[in-house]
Amino acid sequence: MSSSSENLPASPAAINRTESHSSSSSDPISEPTPLQFEHLTPVPDASPAGSIHKKNYFDEKPTTTTTTTTPPANFSSSDTDDEKREDDDDDYHRFRAGTLSPALSRASYRSSRSGYSKRDIYGDTPDEQIALERAKTIEQVVSRVTTHRHIDDVVPEETENGLPDDGEQFVDIDPELVTWEGDDDPENPRNWPKKKKWVTTIIVAVYTFISPLASSIIAPAVTNMSENLHVTKDIEKSLTVSIFVLAWAICPLFVAPLSEVFGRRVVLNIAIVLMTIFNMACALSQNIAQLLVFRFLAGCAGAPPLSIGAGTMADLFNDRERNTALALYAVGPTVGPVVAPIISGFIAENTTWRWVLWVLTIFNGVIAVLGCIFYRETYAPVLLQWKAARLRKETGNEHLHTVFEITKEPFLKQLYTAVTRPLRLLMMHPVVQGLGLYMAFVYGFMYLMLVTFPALWTEKYGFSLGIAGLMYLSLGIGFCLGLWFWAWIIQWAYLKLTERNGGVAKPEYRIPMAPLSGVCLGIGLLWYGWSAQAQIMWLMPCIGTGIFAFGIVAVFQCIQNYLIDMNPRFSASSMASAQVFRSFLGFGFPLFGKAMYDKLGYGWANTISGLLCFVLGIPFPIFVYIYGERLRNWANKKFT
Repeated sequence: MSSSSENLPASPAAINRTESHSSSSSDPISEPTPLQFEHLTPVPDASPAGSIHKKNYFDEKPTTTTTTTTPPANFSSSDTDDEKREDDDDDYHRFRAGTLSPALSRASYRSSRSGYSKRDIYGDTPDEQIALERAKTIEQVVSRVTTHRHIDDVVPEETENGLPDDGEQFVDIDPELVTWEGDDDPENPRNWPKKKKWVTTIIVAVYTFISPLASSIIAPAVTNMSENLHVTKDIEKSLTVSIFVLAWAICPLFVAPLSEVFGRRVVLNIAIVLMTIFNMACALSQNIAQLLVFRFLAGCAGAPPLSIGAGTMADLFNDRERNTALALYAVGPTVGPVVAPIISGFIAENTTWRWVLWVLTIFNGVIAVLGCIFYRETYAPVLLQWKAARLRKETGNEHLHTVFEITKEPFLKQLYTAVTRPLRLLMMHPVVQGLGLYMAFVYGFMYLMLVTFPALWTEKYGFSLGIAGLMYLSLGIGFCLGLWFWAWIIQWAYLKLTERNGGVAKPEYRIPMAPLSGVCLGIGLLWYGWSAQAQIMWLMPCIGTGIFAFGIVAVFQCIQNYLIDMNPRFSASSMASAQVFRSFLGFGFPLFGKAMYDKLGYGWANTISGLLCFVLGIPFPIFVYIYGERLRNWANKKFT
């Protein structure tokens, strides 16, 4: 037995354990730590009897033999607990019998920071051999990773337990791989306390709320602004609102790579601060050119929350929990543009258009300060990279890494992918085209309604600017009722259909309520158009716009959930495709809205729009529900 101990490259921790153990045992032997034991396996009889070599990590399975070996002992001089001694004896006998599993709990052998040190992992193995094995280990891990963590992954690949895949399956191959400490690791955002999750969700939802709020807040003040800046062209007046939305069609394609490199917290916090600065610049603008430029830049700064906010929801919640969080996240793009004119109408009536933008700047700045203080990073790859960096500093082992670091693509390639894949999906993927067109049309008409609302109430109904702003409450009430109702009914249908399918969920189970949204939108537009055309009591057009707003919520919830679930690996590309599409229509519709209403009147203009809602919103979602699985599987293979 003594000869075997001479062949064991023991660490200082093992030597200390040997000394303490020798005082209570008649068989003084050197003992590896639990972590060493994980990576030390008996070698065949061709080696000296009883010798132990470090596991060859680029072999898929460790070799085992029944040769006599040095037993592990998991206690030190302070180990006085009888249960621990019994556990150590069990480990000793199981090791001697060759039955101890090599896959010990990571939480047990990595609970100590020293478990990641070079000495603990490799013992006295020569540096040349360590370098060779590191290279082969990384090569093997990379070759076995079937899906890289790309920038366009809103939803990470998940394991069977519903947690994001952190590369845990490779820890037996790569001893220097940094992962979560088990499924219950409190550092994993999926395991955060509910309070912390929802605080983060609310912050992101408010971030997402500010940008749409800023997009339409100037609408009631356009007349005042036009007189002050001497703007006479209708298209320039409309651009003050819609150019903000144009930025959303361009910037999201470039935001995802930044969040991949720096994390969501840095990108979102910088974006919210920049938006505060550009909104301030808008308030100080001296001519229409300056105002349009700064409005566009403010829209660029407001794009990141709309682009990567859904990713934060996926960081925190699994697919069964995500619907409620996404419903809260959807408040921004839907309720934000409606709340703004209610506030700005009275401000513009009693002060100037500049104070509309100053109030926006103050609100934006307060949220930026609170967000910078309370918002926490949620992006798992970045959190694990931070953990690896911390462990490298604490252990001195500069070769610790995460699976995301060794499989990450170059930044320029990621940027190219982020820009080209959404456009390719938009041009070629039939599901993205069909659902994206429906969402884009609805979004475009919503902004058309926001821009033309003040003229309806001030010119046709003779209301003051402040009272005209209150008419947006009908949209707000519709949105609020829709958020409550659709979040419940969509989740109920999803769980019901999943249960009926033996517990196996499908993306198509997100869609059943989408055709109902088409019915609501069509009815709402017809109601609004003809009651406004006849100038019936103000309540009637408001009921129509409320029904329209109620239906919009279902469009966003159904389609966004479906685009995320239909291909998790490329879900952000699908989301970006839909966002580019709807933002272009949100930018374009207000530019011709006034001319359309002047030519056709409110009745026929809204009738055409309502019929388009029936055509786009009913047949295709039904088709996707029935044939979507086959269609998306074919399209995903061909176009992604």
